[in-house]
Amino acid sequence: MKILTFGIAKDIVGGSEMDLPYVEGMTVLALKKAVLGAYPQFEKLNSLAIAVNNEYADDDLQIRLKDEIVLIPPVSGG
Repeated sequence: MKILTFGIAKDIVGGSEMDLPYVEGMTVLALKKAVLGAYPQFEKLNSLAIAVNNEYADDDLQIRLKDEIVLIPPVSGG
């Protein structure tokens, strides 16, 4: 499954998207754990949100194979 990345997430992954295996019934929380397993550098961030189909997703949301998934790192600025 393709996951889009932006900002510091793009820097950590080394590109604008990453690929992780899709598992039937996978939740957002399971996806976060898979991302941390593949890229431990994400643990240094103070937050990491996930959007599914253009909406922030709760940890218990089940992901479908065709969903658009985006990693949303912390945003700074003023």
